[in-house]
Amino acid sequence: MIAKALLAEIGHEYANTRKILQKIPFDKFDWKPHDKSMSLGELSTHLAALPQFITSTLTTDELDLSKPAYPHEDFDTVGQLLVSFDGHVAGAKEVLANAGDDEFNKMYVVRKGGQVYFNLPKMVVIRSFAISHAIHHRAQLQVYLRMLGIPVPGFYGPSADEI
Repeated sequence: MIAKALLAEIGHEYANTRKILQKIPFDKFDWKPHDKSMSLGELSTHLAALPQFITSTLTTDELDLSKPAYPHEDFDTVGQLLVSFDGHVAGAKEVLANAGDDEFNKMYVVRKGGQVYFNLPKMVVIRSFAISHAIHHRAQLQVYLRMLGIPVPGFYGPSADEI
């Protein structure tokens, strides 16, 4: 029951994420709006990798940030980035579809070595750190594209560029 609801939610949210990832100008991957900001490429790559967090949350009990969480991916085209994103979404959907309701109540720990950042039910981790986290970075990406003069897609209705 929980998995079915989450599958519907990520189906909607990740379709929106894909719409904005398609707009990324690969020739501007190194661009950043501020020295303290991620580059367009770093932000896009991070956003494309986030569905893996659903998979790891449901298949492990912790994430230690002192170790690499996922293999680093480099892309030569936006098409490659989209293929990677689509694969991560498919993997997340498969793991979700096979998870029973009890799995979502198990605790998940995020730490960096001995420092624990949080210990929350997997359901909360998925909603906060996989779905809401993606929405946050998608909004950042929308601002980046606006600053570059690239029309942005709407997510919950048409954007100003689509009206």
